[in-house]
Amino acid sequence: MVDAAWKSRQQGKWLRLLRRGDHQAFAEFIDKYKQTVFLCCRRLGLREEEVEDVAAETFMAAYEGLGRYSGRSELSTWLWSIAYRQGISYLRKNRRLTRLDDEIEQQIPDGRASEPLAAALDGETEQLVWKAVERLPRLWAMAVILYYREEKSVADIAKIMQTNENTVKTWLHRAREKLREVLTGALGKEGDA
Repeated sequence: MVDAAWKSRQQGKWLRLLRRGDHQAFAEFIDKYKQTVFLCCRRLGLREEEVEDVAAETFMAAYEGLGRYSGRSELSTWLWSIAYRQGISYLRKNRRLTRLDDEIEQQIPDGRASEPLAAALDGETEQLVWKAVERLPRLWAMAVILYYREEKSVADIAKIMQTNENTVKTWLHRAREKLREVLTGALGKEGDA
């Protein structure tokens, strides 16, 4: 069992190396968090070549901002917020950002879909759920991913997404309701026995 105090000291030592500009520590930092940053960028709807550009900008911003990192939140939460802001900024500069809240009817079809049903029948229910999450409006999906996959608190998600906690709770509630509706239909459990 890993001692929490030892883990904290190791994290502090690693953070000191990062702040001093240690290239090896920063390479480890990138390696440890690159998948997290890529997930955030993809979830915002960036194309693969855009994901790489925004991820590079995210890590540069993190490198430049390490001196300002206070440690009040987890390092991964702090990095998510940078990736989120960089992604939104990129979208605003390079594309017209549509009203994200109005996307639900366009992104999630009603009724049963043969592809998700086949996936569920093959025992790939978890994959079916995450595919359904990907089809939610961006803000709802981002909140779900942060809450369930990244295990962030509502408070951390609110910081990352630069909104208030009640908005995050609303997005999570709406996302769960829509997922329940879509997955019930996809799995054929509509209650019309």
